[in-house]
Amino acid sequence: PEAARYVDDLYASIITAGTHLAPTIKVAEAAKVIENSQRDINIAFVNELSKIFRLLDINTQDVLEAAGTKWNFLKFSPGLVGGHCIGVDPYYLAQKAMEEGYNPEIILAGRRMNDAMGAYVAQEVIKLMIQKDAKVKNGNVLVLGVTFKENCPDIRNSKVIDVISEFEKFNLNVEVFDPWANASEVKKEFGISLISETSKLKDNYDAIVLAVSHKEFSNFNLDKHTAENSVVFDVKSFFPKEKTDGRL
Repeated sequence: PEAARYVDDLYASIITAGTHLAPTIKVAEAAKVIENSQRDINIAFVNELSKIFRLLDINTQDVLEAAGTKWNFLKFSPGLVGGHCIGVDPYYLAQKAMEEGYNPEIILAGRRMNDAMGAYVAQEVIKLMIQKDAKVKNGNVLVLGVTFKENCPDIRNSKVIDVISEFEKFNLNVEVFDPWANASEVKKEFGISLISETSKLKDNYDAIVLAVSHKEFSNFNLDKHTAENSVVFDVKSFFPKEKTDGRL
């Protein structure tokens, strides 16, 4: 206890936002796990809403903006859930629960929803490509971003790879452009030769998927790299709506 209080005092002298001294290490670890699990479940909920609203031809972001005017609405956005915390910690909690004989339901339901989003995005893009008569078999797809979140070089547990893998099942040629990711790390981890300069991109892709909303992509020239029947799918609702064919 004395050592814990010393550490708490040390951190408190550095962290101006304040600190909280948990009574035990188990409580501290459990708190971290449920914080990430809660966020995972909330994102899973809006991912499910996104699927429903696509079927109803309702813009998900419009709904979330309207709902967000209520003071106690929790604001989350649909998307791919990767990284070394949110996509991992719920499994730790679920495993410990099962070791004690309890089968967690909500936690694992959220994980199933979020882990399936990469394949879902690719399938929705392919549907749009068919509708616009874009080339699917041996077509060219550009994926913008491969890190697990925006403006960050971290590729750990990135779910963008699930989008790419699903495209490859349909014999699509996939190129990945990411100015933040380390090319050698991406090659080692995923076996993908990363494009890091716009000068090396093709003029016309059959589809472009914005997977990660890096700030550099705000100036990306969609018109230069698409044709009339190309599909632009915006996972993050980052591009102007009128420039895209689909969003989560």
